[in-house]
Amino acid sequence: MTHRRFDWPDLLFGGFLIAVAAITFAATWKLAGGTAANMGPGYMPRAIALVLLGFGLFFAGRGLVRGYAGIPTVQARPILGVGASVAAFALLIENAGLAAASLAAILIAAFASRESRFFEVILFGLFIAAAAVLLFVKALALPVSIWPW
Repeated sequence: MTHRRFDWPDLLFGGFLIAVAAITFAATWKLAGGTAANMGPGYMPRAIALVLLGFGLFFAGRGLVRGYAGIPTVQARPILGVGASVAAFALLIENAGLAAASLAAILIAAFASRESRFFEVILFGLFIAAAAVLLFVKALALPVSIWPW
């Protein structure tokens, strides 16, 4: 078993974020920054680049301090379950309505985990469907049908 001194994935990812931030700072060098109250064209790109720089320094520092931690193998079940859930919602939202599409998405997403319990998933799905209807249709008044009829 080999012991690596650095966590190379974190170190390289941090370096990538730092490089993107540096390129953004260089590209927006001549743009006026302004203030938070009076933003210039370079304000937001530099603000986002500063956040990227912070994350890059965090990941690079963590990669230098921490030893290599292996990445677990990818499991197909969660990826397929969540993907199928999103696809079902997208296909059902116009014809079946928000309540049915939300409930179907929750039920299908439950198959992504072996730990899901049928009764809990049903209760959670009903709660989320009701909350979605209350939020999007009643509170925000979005023109989304609730039921298929």
